[in-house]
Amino acid sequence: MTGSADGQSGVDSPTNGRALYFAGPEAVRIEPEAVPDPGPEEVLVETRVSAVSSGTELLIYRGEIPRNLPADETIDALAGDLTYPLKYGYATVGEVAVVGTNVDDDWQGRTVFAFNPHESRFVADPTTLVPVPDDVSPATAALLPTAETATTLVMDGRPRIGERVVVFGAGMVGLVTTSILAEFPLARLTVVEPVPHRREMAATLGADETLAPDQATRVAERGDPPGADLAYELSGQPATLDDAIDAVGYDGRVVVGSWYGRKRAETDFGGFFHRNRIDISSSQVSTLAPDLRGRWTKERRMGTAWERLRDVPTDRLVTHRVPFEDAAEAYRLLDGGPENALQVLLTYE
Repeated sequence: MTGSADGQSGVDSPTNGRALYFAGPEAVRIEPEAVPDPGPEEVLVETRVSAVSSGTELLIYRGEIPRNLPADETIDALAGDLTYPLKYGYATVGEVAVVGTNVDDDWQGRTVFAFNPHESRFVADPTTLVPVPDDVSPATAALLPTAETATTLVMDGRPRIGERVVVFGAGMVGLVTTSILAEFPLARLTVVEPVPHRREMAATLGADETLAPDQATRVAERGDPPGADLAYELSGQPATLDDAIDAVGYDGRVVVGSWYGRKRAETDFGGFFHRNRIDISSSQVSTLAPDLRGRWTKERRMGTAWERLRDVPTDRLVTHRVPFEDAAEAYRLLDGGPENALQVLLTYE
């Protein structure tokens, strides 16, 4: 078993695996890692594919995250904070290779999704795993967190019949959110995105119109009353929040789904924001909105996300498949700019 900071690695042995570590800003390495045998209530999962988040993971890669912030208090596999070196990732699909003595044999050989960091094999409690439906490919299943996030965004935005909605940002989350919003009887669905081929993808997923950022002012000028009713800020760029505020009209709503990490930008609250009674709210997938918890659970939302995921054109959205040992190149690719890649999957032999 070999492993080094330059991303090279060997073949896993039955008791060892490989794990991706963020070692510091712009430093990713693959390291050998001992994997224990599963306990009586556990299973061993062999990873087949994992999806790289171009949002949170790029913030970590660039060193733009608050170091002392918990990685994710709702995911057991992400214990600890965001201090380097750390393992991170939350979109892994694999096959159950070994089951503990007290685990139902039906888990053996099952394809499962796990909110787990990028590593070639890992031990897990079956209750934390999500069985992948037979009609969903591993590559598509790896996009489940994106579909769940998009489902949450739409639930939190509460689009209404006949509304004018604008989505800022056509990355993976923006595109899947667009595909869900396209199912609503909206008056107009607009996507604002600087990268041309991402605008083209938004159109194929149901956007009524796509605009470059320098054209976004027309959104605020149209309609009676003028302006969008609802805007989503999903670009990951703090300065875009100003554009979202400017796009909505009186009593408009802005849902912020981006996580900016330590990035800061001035936001103009001195213009029409105050007089126009604009509502700005955050949306985050780790929790359900308090007013939805009477009838909605995370399990119900997950089921809805699976249904939405079946409509996602995985082959068009996944632009790169990178072998796990070359993961450092995958992050360099994404860091180079949004025009380089849309969704990157790490593949495991």
